Amino acid sequence: MSINRVQLSGKDILEKDFKTAMRGYNQEEVDEFLDVIIQDYDLFKQEVERLQAENEKLRKTTVEQPRTRAPQPNTQVNYDVLKRLSNLEKAVFGKKFADSAE
Repeated sequence: MSINRVQLSGKDILEKDFKTAMRGYNQEEVDEFLDVIIQDYDLFKQEVERLQAENEKLRKTTVEQPRTRAPQPNTQVNYDVLKRLSNLEKAVFGKKFADSAE
């Protein structure tokens, strides 16, 4: 949601004048409800602005942080794991299984 797409401001809501009809609504009740809407609307607008500022700040800190190199995989550990797995297969399935796998 972009704040630029908002069509009404709190002032627009406050200054809105409705025509009265023969069996219209209670004007005081409508005004009280619109007051609550204006308060909520202003709170939402402040929250959107705060979140946009926070978002911009986070984007800047992400861009400014130097990129670190990804850690290189430890090939020795991988080799040791594979060797242990091979020895386990030999112990469980016998030497014949290990010879046919190679």
